Amino acid sequence: MQTLSVSSLNEQIKTVLESTFERVLVEGELSRVTVHNSGHIYFTLKDASSSIKAVMFRGNASKLKFELQEGLKVILDGAITLYKPRGEYQINCFSIQPSGHGALALAYEQLKNRLSIKGYFDTARKKELPKFPKKIALITSATGAALADMLRIASSRYRAIEIDIYDVLVQGDNAAPSIVKALDRVDTKGYDLIITGRGGGSIEDLWAFNEESVADAIFRAKTPIVSAVGHEIDWVISDFVADLRAPTPSAAMQMVLPDSHELYQYLDSLEAQYIQRVMQKIYNSKQELTHLINLYAGHSIKKKITQKIEDVKQLQNSYNQTISFKMQSFFKEIQSIKIRFPHVISSRINIAQNQVTTLQKMLESNNPKLKSKKGFAQISKDAKVIDIASLKVDEVFDLMSDRVTISAKVLTKNRLKKV
Repeated sequence: MQTLSVSSLNEQIKTVLESTFERVLVEGELSRVTVHNSGHIYFTLKDASSSIKAVMFRGNASKLKFELQEGLKVILDGAITLYKPRGEYQINCFSIQPSGHGALALAYEQLKNRLSIKGYFDTARKKELPKFPKKIALITSATGAALADMLRIASSRYRAIEIDIYDVLVQGDNAAPSIVKALDRVDTKGYDLIITGRGGGSIEDLWAFNEESVADAIFRAKTPIVSAVGHEIDWVISDFVADLRAPTPSAAMQMVLPDSHELYQYLDSLEAQYIQRVMQKIYNSKQELTHLINLYAGHSIKKKITQKIEDVKQLQNSYNQTISFKMQSFFKEIQSIKIRFPHVISSRINIAQNQVTTLQKMLESNNPKLKSKKGFAQISKDAKVIDIASLKVDEVFDLMSDRVTISAKVLTKNRLKKV
């Protein structure tokens, strides 16, 4: 047997493998998915009992419509190759399809979930559309039927609008970059709002509006954006990110532009309301002015002076009446006093004379000099009349009659018993 080097053996194995398995379809579950900086994707495909390494080089990886995720069941279309430096064989993937449903459907759900988590669909961040836009931009195909429908409706609804058309690709691999470029450009030109969209078609035809780059451009735009793609049943990612979703391009124009006929009726209604409010304001102002005039008349300086004069007159009259009443009462009282005065004076004099007479008699009856009864004398000491019971043995006192005063001394003192 010929002795082979490791490289020679790997080269022969590589030739056998690649010639035998130059095209295989393999179903399995993704594991250890690694996206390299170069754009290549490395992963392992496995089932319940085995696994095989796989690689998808950048050229093929860029065509993937969905994201390779851990545990996702897929079908690989590729060829078996041998990586000679390590002697490892692997699947070189040309394309990958999700097992059980289409790649586009899976890519749609993956992107929708990812953008939802990032807040792209939050109602709070959506911008309010102007009620009466003056200038709008249409980002769509200049040759599509959708544009003709939008212009026709705009002409019939609201002619006082300036519309600029930005022609873009709306289908194919270059559609998304074309739409993104137009959105970024138009957003800087000061439009009141932007409408982007196209007519109906298959999911592949509408796919440009499911691209993440288009969603990013709509999300970062400062101008309100309306997404008008396909028919009523068609929902694309741009519908969720935009500030307003229109079921069709024609419906978009009906939703963002006011109806001129309805506007005329609205203006007529506003005019009637304005006239009614002005008349009501005039009536209310007249009522308020009349009230102020009456209020001023009732509180004017002239009115206050007149009122004060009347108050003074009333006070004068009240004062005069009071003084007159007091004077009359005084004169009546004087007359009464004049009548009663002589009698009262005479009565007072008589009472006083009687009192004097009584006092004089009392004085005479108590004067020791006027008392002439035998056996009776007044007892005094130190010129003061005292009671005999207050005298003590050997105490000196005076005895006075109407003619004689005698000094005496108490020799004994006995109390008499009452019979």
